[in-house]
Amino acid sequence: MHSDELERWNQRYSTNEYFFGQQPNEFLRSQSYRLTPGQKVLALADGEGRNGVWLAEMGLDVLSVDISPIALEKAQRLAASRGVTITTEVVNLATWDWGVERFDTIVAIFIQFARPDLRTLIFERVKAALKTGGLLLLQGYTPRQLEFKTGGPASVENMYTAQLLQESFAKMEILHLVEHDAILSEGVGHNGMSALIDLVCRK
Repeated sequence: MHSDELERWNQRYSTNEYFFGQQPNEFLRSQSYRLTPGQKVLALADGEGRNGVWLAEMGLDVLSVDISPIALEKAQRLAASRGVTITTEVVNLATWDWGVERFDTIVAIFIQFARPDLRTLIFERVKAALKTGGLLLLQGYTPRQLEFKTGGPASVENMYTAQLLQESFAKMEILHLVEHDAILSEGVGHNGMSALIDLVCRK
C-alpha cells in the first residue's frame, strides 16, 4: 500500500470520533455462536478496533492488525475502556508474515480496499494461516453497492460476488453464503441501505 494511501487512512482515523463506530459489525455479532473462548482470532484491517474489542469481550485471544498506527492506538483505548486486552500490530497485508496454521478464526469485515491482485494474495494467506477446522467470517459489498453509495470503495473491481467467493474458497467447506440488502449504521463510514454478502467457511 502506497504512502498516500496510508496517509488517507491515518487522516480518516485522526479525529476523536470512531469512523465506523464503536459497536461490532452485526454480521459478526450474529456468528458469535461459532466462537469458543480462548480461540486465537485474527481481525484483519481492524481499524479502530470495534470488532477486535468485541471479540476480546467474547473471551477470544485477539490479534488486531491494520496499516494505520493511529487506528490501532484508538483500538487499544477502546479495549482499555471495555476492560479487555487485545494485541495490535501495524502491518501491510501484502508483505506481512501471516504464519501457517496459526489462527482458529479469521475475521474479514469490509476489507475491500484490496484490489483484485492484493485480494487474491490476502485470500491465499487467509487459507494458509487458518488451522485445520478453522473458520473465516467475511462480510463485504456486492457491485450493487455502487448504486447505494453508503460506504465502501468506488471501484466495482473491489466488490465481491457469490461466484468470486465460491471460487476463491472452493477447497473450504462453505457453511453460509448469502447476498442481501440491509441498513447499516456503523458510524459515518457505513450508513444506510447497503448491498452485502456474508460468508462463513471452514478449512
